[in-house]
Amino acid sequence: MTYKLLDGKDLSKRMKQAMKLEVQSLAEAGIVPGLAVVIVGNDPASRIYVNNKKKDCEEVGIRSFEYALPEETSEVQLLGLIDALNQDPAIDGILVQLPIPKHLDEAKVIRRISHEKDVDAFHPYNTGELMIGRPVFAPCTPAGVMELIKDAGIDVTGKNCVVVGRSNIVGKPMSMLMLHANATVTVCHSKTKDLKSACRQADILIVAIGKADFITADYVKEGAVVIDVGMNRRDDGKLTGDVDFESVSKKASAITPVPGGVGPMTRAILLKNTIKACNMHKKNMLS
Repeated sequence: MTYKLLDGKDLSKRMKQAMKLEVQSLAEAGIVPGLAVVIVGNDPASRIYVNNKKKDCEEVGIRSFEYALPEETSEVQLLGLIDALNQDPAIDGILVQLPIPKHLDEAKVIRRISHEKDVDAFHPYNTGELMIGRPVFAPCTPAGVMELIKDAGIDVTGKNCVVVGRSNIVGKPMSMLMLHANATVTVCHSKTKDLKSACRQADILIVAIGKADFITADYVKEGAVVIDVGMNRRDDGKLTGDVDFESVSKKASAITPVPGGVGPMTRAILLKNTIKACNMHKKNMLS
């Protein structure tokens, strides 16, 4: 079977071109969207993500503000910084790069970010709005997946969608977005009995478990759409997803590569959410 490659690099590039024009028109009105990125400690993967986000902001004309804090930063210090950023009119979006050091309470940190500046869409307010089908900000990775599917002309209505993984960042919000798009959704996880059989029912299979090349061809129905959210490093240093691309691509009708599939889309949605936050704040100022 010949598969369609769901190219996140290409789509994110097109999205960024459109966003650049939107930011230019805001700039003509004297408004520049601002994104604050907070990184605590020196996790190498986090540093790469933060650098990429800064590059993306530069590309579309969003001002980015980086706050790199040492590993030993106290919770009081981090929450104090978030409070200051919540009050800062130059900042439209706040992102605390996860994971944060173990001595900091992740849930408390996420709750402290104003839900109006929560461009990652992790705050309970925003996850609640997503649940009832009125998301203010779409969670970046799941929304990026939806954009890829839509751009490829894949209709999810009535399709069996299997999401492997139930994290708050990908699995749960992904299942909600698919449900709102009228798919029939099954969420699988580490306690699922006969995972292989469940996956083989999927017209659309979305995998986010963090296990390199875990999903092989025998998990996949002929002609399925396969979305690989995983990003793992093999022993030889090469990046790979949760799906064994080599074997699965022979059965899939459409599939994302790793890297270059979902990753660039996650970052594109972050920019989109920051611009949306800026427009919301501007409207609040004018009203």
